Amino acid sequence: MLDKISKLSHILNESFSEKSLESSLSKFFEQNFSTGEIKIETDKNKFQEYDGYVFPLYKHKKHIANIEFSRRTDELDDFLAIVGQFISLKIQNIVLSKKMQKDIDFHDMMKNIAKIIETQYELKYIIPLIGEMLDKFFEDYLSYIFLKKEDTDYNILAWPSACNDNKITGIIQYVDKNILSEDKKIYAIPLISESKNVGALVIKTTEKEITPKDREYLEQLSSQIAITINRANVYAEILKHATLDALTGFYNRHQLEERMKQEVANAKRQHAPLCGIMTDIDFFKSVNDTYGHAVGDLVLKTIAKVIRGQLREYDIAGRYGGEEFSILLPFTEIHEAKMVAERLRRAIENKTIDISKLNPDIETKNINITISLGIYELKESDNVEDLIIKADKALYKAKNTGRNKVVVNND
Repeated sequence: MLDKISKLSHILNESFSEKSLESSLSKFFEQNFSTGEIKIETDKNKFQEYDGYVFPLYKHKKHIANIEFSRRTDELDDFLAIVGQFISLKIQNIVLSKKMQKDIDFHDMMKNIAKIIETQYELKYIIPLIGEMLDKFFEDYLSYIFLKKEDTDYNILAWPSACNDNKITGIIQYVDKNILSEDKKIYAIPLISESKNVGALVIKTTEKEITPKDREYLEQLSSQIAITINRANVYAEILKHATLDALTGFYNRHQLEERMKQEVANAKRQHAPLCGIMTDIDFFKSVNDTYGHAVGDLVLKTIAKVIRGQLREYDIAGRYGGEEFSILLPFTEIHEAKMVAERLRRAIENKTIDISKLNPDIETKNINITISLGIYELKESDNVEDLIIKADKALYKAKNTGRNKVVVNND
């Protein structure tokens, strides 16, 4: 008996998780008592579900776990009467350690979301980051983030890409308070910041009920997530009303589209020519990947400066998005626009960009960049969108036939 107690003591000392303890005890009891496979159950909701022999474990008379055996013997009963309290203490320590680790993980997650608030402003970046954190933290559950559709009361799924649960889609549209399903397997919380309902957070389990502690975690996380989303929405609204792109000083896309409407209307009213140029930096992703985003920003600013130097006072330039620029040339026919585009292409091709101050550790001190350009002249039958769509079609052809060239769309 003493030898067995000594072996068990060694197992208890070496085990640091429920899984490792269960595996080691299974081998120990099978070898010494021929009990078959065992299971350690700490979920109180499942204490009554096992049909075999169950040895209950207590902490201060409180039932905290079961050891479930396939077979029972008198010798096993005698042994468990002696060592049961030691196994119980070990399980208590493992459960407590697990809870402490989850608290640590929770506070780390809250800090990481706080960092997102300080560094990220666009929902397309924020939502996947938060979604991945939720999936990692609530590893036994499915997590969903819904966002309020603009100018409506409806919530639409933002993370992950699909939700096929009719119960969730049924309750999610009008979540203005915490909702726990009857079976306690779905919990939905509205995301509210500064009295604004910006969406909803939902977790779901397919097995055990969502614990009160996990609901408490979710409630605290929902507050932090709501602040993050609301801040991104405010930033998007500010951008919508801004006119200039902060990096290049050109019109931003929203303002560019407004100017485009005006110029198309003017051209049609005056029966004057109007050309649009779409331009894209060749292999820009490679610049960012090779030299870093600071160099990428310098490239964008440099090209914007070159473009500005090549245009007339009444020409219009804007940053269409990423590394794409749009140029409007009022009172300009297609052959003139082609000359402007070729002049611009050569100016950028011949421009050497000094990156030594931004990246002093690499051997490359200077880089050269090229651009591809697509041109289209507005026709009487065209609408506003046609000007950019057809110029972009020419740009696509330029990029797919060698880059660093000008292509005219004569459609």
